[in-house]
Amino acid sequence: MLKRVIVAITGATGCIYGIRLLQVLAELPEVETHLILSPAGIITAEHETGFDKKAISVLADVCHRHKDFGASISSGSFPIHSMVVAPCSMNTLGSIAHGLDSNLISRAAGVTLKERRTLVLLPRETPLHLVHLRNMAIVTEMGGIIAPPVPSFYQHPVNIEDIVNQTVGRTLDSLGIDAPNLVQRWEGLNKESTTE
Repeated sequence: MLKRVIVAITGATGCIYGIRLLQVLAELPEVETHLILSPAGIITAEHETGFDKKAISVLADVCHRHKDFGASISSGSFPIHSMVVAPCSMNTLGSIAHGLDSNLISRAAGVTLKERRTLVLLPRETPLHLVHLRNMAIVTEMGGIIAPPVPSFYQHPVNIEDIVNQTVGRTLDSLGIDAPNLVQRWEGLNKESTTE
């Protein structure tokens, strides 16, 4: 069964998470990706990764303009599986938390929440002030998943790609989408089971 996944990339640092997510999903034939790039996301992606709008857009099955309120994904009647905002700026987080459909990213996120579909936000900011935390709590109370891209070190990453892949893999876990060999799973300190 086809799974439509919306991937939104905003202007927060960490655009590589959204780009890598699109790359991984492109390898899964059962997934159709719908991309929304914010103007700030394009600028940040070019600065941080060298990927321009065209290079990112070709990774998605369908691309939507940032202000296209007539897009298919702006309606709950259009069936989607889930949505990820990676990275999620604090501006976008606040818009989603307070139902401000000022662009297609916040509109699609609001639709995802109202239809009780899976919404995962990868917020990128530190340190966090009280409004940031309260907005995260609001989104969580509405059913969204707040998944900051926090690296884990038990898998002994040797490069940035290892760190990014771990976060992308765990994000896909939240969507219920399997991406083999992307995540190094914790198997305990002693892999062999023992009996008393």
